Amino acid sequence: MKLNGSQIFIECLKREGVDVIFGLPGGVVLKIFDELHQQSDIELVLTRHEQGAGHMAEGYAKATGRPGVALVTSGPGMTNIVTPLADAYMDSVPIVVFTGQVPTQMIGNDAFQEADNLGISRPCTKHNFLVRDVKDLARTIREAFHVATTGRPGPVLVDIPKDVSINTTEFVYPDTISLRGYHPEHGNDTTQITRAAEAICQAQRPIIYVGGGAVFSDAADEVTALAELTRIPVDMTLMGLGVFPGTHPLSLGMLGMHGSYVANMAIHNADLVIAIGSRFDDRVTGKTSEFCPRAKIIHIDIDPTSIRKVRDIEVHIPILGDVKEVLTELIQALKVGINGNTNDLREPWWTQLREWMDTHPLTYSQSDDEAIKPQYVIDRLYQLTTDSDPIVSTDVGQHQMWSAQYFKLNHPRRWLTSGGLGTMGFGFPAAMGAQRAFPDRLVLCVTGDGSFQMNLQELATAVLYKLSVKIVIINNGYHGMVRQWQDLFYDGRYASSELSTLPDYVKLAEAYSAVGLRASSPQDVDAVIQEALSTDGPVLIDVQVSRSENCYPMIPAGGANHEMLLEDPPHLTQASKSPVRTSDDSDSVLIA
Repeated sequence: MKLNGSQIFIECLKREGVDVIFGLPGGVVLKIFDELHQQSDIELVLTRHEQGAGHMAEGYAKATGRPGVALVTSGPGMTNIVTPLADAYMDSVPIVVFTGQVPTQMIGNDAFQEADNLGISRPCTKHNFLVRDVKDLARTIREAFHVATTGRPGPVLVDIPKDVSINTTEFVYPDTISLRGYHPEHGNDTTQITRAAEAICQAQRPIIYVGGGAVFSDAADEVTALAELTRIPVDMTLMGLGVFPGTHPLSLGMLGMHGSYVANMAIHNADLVIAIGSRFDDRVTGKTSEFCPRAKIIHIDIDPTSIRKVRDIEVHIPILGDVKEVLTELIQALKVGINGNTNDLREPWWTQLREWMDTHPLTYSQSDDEAIKPQYVIDRLYQLTTDSDPIVSTDVGQHQMWSAQYFKLNHPRRWLTSGGLGTMGFGFPAAMGAQRAFPDRLVLCVTGDGSFQMNLQELATAVLYKLSVKIVIINNGYHGMVRQWQDLFYDGRYASSELSTLPDYVKLAEAYSAVGLRASSPQDVDAVIQEALSTDGPVLIDVQVSRSENCYPMIPAGGANHEMLLEDPPHLTQASKSPVRTSDDSDSVLIA
């Protein structure tokens, strides 16, 4: 069967199970878009910006576990999608991005809308390909999906010159793939698993520290089984939220820079840390030389480069392999040799954990006669939607941390956020990608007035494709997290953080033919949320919150996990001074 390159492109995507592409056309990809227009098996979602297309592909991938796909043109089309590629690379998100390229004979001649797509994307993709001959196109696409979805997932770019999309050849789709130098590790080390089981049985103050790798491995059931079998408490990273039920009695919530007090104190004082699919990110570890100073560390990860990567953190029992497979074997090993006195052995640990929970819970106060607290909005959003098991997408900043604190997600793939890169403008298009994957499920986007403006043009896409995302803007008139740091460490000098000119978000929504609502007082909050939930189509809620609220707990830069700011210092203007510890080093709180 002879096909042109554009037809081959479509046939390959069908065989990979792709049902939607997010994209924006341009000169060198017009043949591909023309072929897409003439078929009905794969839907094209036309975005308003290439960055939106990339983040929608990410949201689709995070919510489904299947690779998201984006298609953009050459030159600025490519440069506009670099941010989603970098975001996906940092967070191990499987997306395949197809870019157009000038004809092969023009590459290197500074042709119109030419860019070095391979060179630009090399630092922010798991792998990239330039297809120079239509005969190689089918094999390359097959390889791209294989690389994106195996081992540690990640973004892959395929660059298709214009002539490759037009030329014809015999279509042959490869049944098997063999890439020289690419053989993801799957074999599990039984000896190391046995050592880990022995360490778990002996530990008096153990903690499970679970990250996004457990989500991508579909290991939620195994993580829960391990925790319940051993009665070990669970800390989750920002990317791991939902992989262990947030309402489970063993859950301590999120750890790290804005994690819960008990989660951070637990990992600091543990004698055994079981790190599952996590990479010891600096926002989790804080001061690495003081991370888990009393603990033996077990680290389970499919990526060999993530194990023992951080110089100051010693991993005592490394286990290389797929998280789901390793945990299955570890649970079996524990069932054979589990210490029957483990519960008694760890009762003092649980007594201490409960004391930390009771002493410093996540809390806020809201009265009817004061400005709306951001925490109150997110807490009410959680309470009013918990029965719907929503997918929750966020942008980056204070609202992201409050959402992580107050949304207790009980299932994986319900939490979409930008972790490693911290990309503002991610939340709304990512929510749209998830909504396209699950049109009948409630999808919430919690965003800030700064973040939302970075991709608000995608409101047109949401309306056009009837993507019923409910957008909640935590509107404080600032880049909130920047302002918080300026409050605490820069004597309250708000250098370029105040958003002095803002649109009327209700009118903006209406201009795009969406529904706009506003909450200006605490009494408004429940009513507007309920109205949004009962309204078909995309809805934007502008919540005008307190402008000065700060997000706590907070570990300042350079601090260790147990060195948390728990509230605003008495005099913020003095907060730029070096923090000191309290006399009780085992339970210290940073003060100004």
